[in-house]
Amino acid sequence: MAEERAQRRLAAILAADVVGYSRLMEADEAGTMAALKSRRRDVLEPLVAKLQGRVFKTTGDGVLVEFGSAVNAVQCAIDLQTAFSAANNDLPTERHIVLRIGINLGDVMVEGGDLYGDGVNIAARLEALSEPGGILLSGTAYDHMKSKVKVGFDDLGVQTLKNIAEPVRAYRVIGMPRVALAAAKATTDKPSIAVLPFTNMSGDPEQEYFADGVAEDIITALAKFHSFLVIARNSSFTYRGRAIDVKAVARDLGARYVVEGSVRKAGRRVRVTAQLIDVESSSHVWAERYDRELEDIFLVQDEITQSVAGAIGPEFESAEIKRASRPGRQNLTVWDLVMQARWHLGQYSKAGSTKAQELLLQAVNLDDRNAQAHALLAMTHWTQAIYCWSESVSQSRERALEAAQRAVSLDDSDANTQATLGMVLTLHEQNDQAVDVLSHAVRLNPNLAAAHGWLGIAYTYACDFEQATRAAKEAMRLSPRDLDRPFWMGAFSFAALAAHRYDEAIEITTTMLRDKPDLPTALRHRASALAWLGRTDEAHQVIDRLLKVAPETSIHQLRAVFTLGIPAVEEHWLEGLRKAGLPE
Repeated sequence: MAEERAQRRLAAILAADVVGYSRLMEADEAGTMAALKSRRRDVLEPLVAKLQGRVFKTTGDGVLVEFGSAVNAVQCAIDLQTAFSAANNDLPTERHIVLRIGINLGDVMVEGGDLYGDGVNIAARLEALSEPGGILLSGTAYDHMKSKVKVGFDDLGVQTLKNIAEPVRAYRVIGMPRVALAAAKATTDKPSIAVLPFTNMSGDPEQEYFADGVAEDIITALAKFHSFLVIARNSSFTYRGRAIDVKAVARDLGARYVVEGSVRKAGRRVRVTAQLIDVESSSHVWAERYDRELEDIFLVQDEITQSVAGAIGPEFESAEIKRASRPGRQNLTVWDLVMQARWHLGQYSKAGSTKAQELLLQAVNLDDRNAQAHALLAMTHWTQAIYCWSESVSQSRERALEAAQRAVSLDDSDANTQATLGMVLTLHEQNDQAVDVLSHAVRLNPNLAAAHGWLGIAYTYACDFEQATRAAKEAMRLSPRDLDRPFWMGAFSFAALAAHRYDEAIEITTTMLRDKPDLPTALRHRASALAWLGRTDEAHQVIDRLLKVAPETSIHQLRAVFTLGIPAVEEHWLEGLRKAGLPE
């Protein structure tokens, strides 16, 4: 019996889905479903019928429509976006329903009422690449209707689509009424970062993959930071090959910061530049250039990605702290409160810790499910315990653990919440567990400098000074200008003190105190080292300074707070402080 031949035909396929569908459903499942049914009945179905189309598949948030004409498909898409925008006018921003649409003209297989094949798949892939409220169409669809619809088109160049063998040229419809993008933007007050495609400056089209690979890897690496949102590649990469107005791009994508860069390859060398731009102020927050030998292109790509991502995290935080601390700001958001608290805590002073705690208590009262606020609150209790700034060290320890555990329960995949818990565990004589938790934090986000720095401190508590030094150095390599850099250096100074390299410990604490003149960690290590060298008068002066900063500090208090992995090392440190004149 002859094999039945599959039925095929040429069709224009329109693929559409709702941006932020999961968020809308989580906020109001019944309301979202009712709104979608209403939009399909009152908007989609009449437009499809008017333009001789046929809906052949629907999902919870998506629809596939067949047209006999590419012109009708594009006209339907334009009318849909315009109608959805108008329907959103009377809704609160967080309830806006926004579409992405992709269109392709191609050969399809027919089975019953359904359609299959690359003709359908390309439309679906273009839909995924479309920006919220936008329309993308393939080159084949464009060729059949480019002068027949009264809109403009932006050539986005050749796109590589997932599971599609041949690259596809894509065009973006422009000149439509601007649609609301609220559903695509986060309802959180956390800022967003958009990483744009890196420009290939090599004049070699084959290097396009390397430029794209660097930008894509940076997106992936930055997504591991939970303190900000990263715009998906499918949205930011629609700007490839176009003259870019950074402010317009940021407005379209809902981003406060933009990362852009370039790649230039010459022979066996490659130069990558990258910069982080604060769109609101049009200022460059950070910029760097990387020159590398291309012995192994993938190793070079990994190294550059790690360097860029490691630098952007802290530089972004620094910019946000400045922004949140501008005079005259009213109606502070949870994010503003967290950023202001971060600055105060980074001063490593009793007043700074107290102020940070006040701000964070306001933040968690506004949003008790904010993991970052709880994590930073835990660190305020932690600093008050280790620097003897609270009336009850034991109470501070318990509150630190409670806040850290709350942060992890809210977001256990965040490296920062895990790292905070690891630090707090050192207060509870659980040094080995602290190292395990902080090592897990590093695995979650290898580019989070704080995770490495705090791991170095945890190794110090465990008296593994080789690992402590290695981790602290990695933290400072990733973030050489970090607020916490002087604190991480405590791993170096204590390692030198424990090894009886007193001159080295003094030299390191000189650097620490240059950045933070009243850092108790540096003062304690310096006083002990000076005393062991017999420089008693200088040691007494340092203790006087320490007691002005942290007046409750005593041998008894430090012994209660710090339980080191090797008792002899702990006693050696405390004996030096005793010689320096620290009260019992």
